[in-house]
Amino acid sequence: MTRIIAPIAAVVAALFLGGVWWMTQSDHATGPFGQCQATQVAGDGNSIGGPFELVNAAGETVTDADVITEPSLIYFGYTFCPDVCPLDTARNAEAIDLLAERGVSATPVFISIDPERDTPEVVGDFAYNLHEKMIGLTGSEAQVAAASKAYRTYYRAQDKSDEFYLVDHSTFSYLVLPEHGFVEFFRRDVTADAMADRIACFIENS
Repeated sequence: MTRIIAPIAAVVAALFLGGVWWMTQSDHATGPFGQCQATQVAGDGNSIGGPFELVNAAGETVTDADVITEPSLIYFGYTFCPDVCPLDTARNAEAIDLLAERGVSATPVFISIDPERDTPEVVGDFAYNLHEKMIGLTGSEAQVAAASKAYRTYYRAQDKSDEFYLVDHSTFSYLVLPEHGFVEFFRRDVTADAMADRIACFIENS
């Protein structure tokens, strides 16, 4: 009898666990953004993003509430970046234009992780040259570090004795909605067309 009960118990346990997994997946798929998400965030996604205080191109101190007034695409980089940042931010700007063609408005945001060289004027010119709507932000070392920590980004400057020093940094772009906060991130290999499609999905379902 024991030999019969054990296999039955194992099957019941497997069915129970399978049911729990199925319900979890179903809940995720039927959520407001289930059909839009293409990435999974380890841990609690709600812990990404949040309040920040930085300095805009005019030298004014602004908060996240001042900046994120509509769907926003946030990127952390630096203006002296030789290749990665210009390519990533140009892709983001293209996605914003593709959205505009569909009648969907979003704002690209560039946050410098090199405040020592990226003054408000420098970061403002960099952002505007990429897109007229792009908001360029910098700040003190402490302000930049706090914003980076909020979005779980990484950056580390190389030897600053060289005036042309590079800064190692993560390269994700973050979609933030005013009423929901952070909802998705995009890797470098995502095209502008695919990014625009996914952003539109989030906005339409928000």
